[in-house]
Amino acid sequence: MRTILLLSLVLSASALGIACGSKNSCGGSDTPTAAYKRLYEAVKAKNTENIKNEMSKTTQDFAIMVAQRQNSPAEKVFENGFTATTFAETLPEIRDERIAGCSGAVEVRNSKDNVWEDLPYVNENGNWKLAVGELFGGSFTSPGKGRAAKEKEAANLMGNGAAQANLATDNNSNSVANANFNGTQVEPLANGK
Repeated sequence: MRTILLLSLVLSASALGIACGSKNSCGGSDTPTAAYKRLYEAVKAKNTENIKNEMSKTTQDFAIMVAQRQNSPAEKVFENGFTATTFAETLPEIRDERIAGCSGAVEVRNSKDNVWEDLPYVNENGNWKLAVGELFGGSFTSPGKGRAAKEKEAANLMGNGAAQANLATDNNSNSVANANFNGTQVEPLANGK
């Protein structure tokens, strides 16, 4: 009887540890923040293969489609990592990492446009990958509103006027959802098509 009770306690503690021990339920110790830092370094090194390695398979396919639409080499589409934040001379400020299941996001400061970009990530085989293709294809599941979106909503609630009302946006308004790649406006795809 004592052995059964002890075994039950050990199993309960293990289950609790598994359920609460990690924000990353997809496995691995990687984070969206670490993935962004790798992407930034790859862009600065102009290493197209490393840039591609920091993107999900769907995002890589999306980049090839964009390149075909623009009649330009795929390397040209990959070169800035699908985010204006990589234009910064030094690693930009990163904040508000959010993870829900195998989806994640992190806000990165775009100092040129004076906005926070909410970058989408998915976990593939224990590694976080930039999920621009999933976002445009409609398969990205947001891990929740970013801090910038919450701050804009709070400003609206405080009555900062009609100008602020136009800033209330969805989770990805300051991100790649409204992106312009090399002079060509790219609209989100409906239902992954």
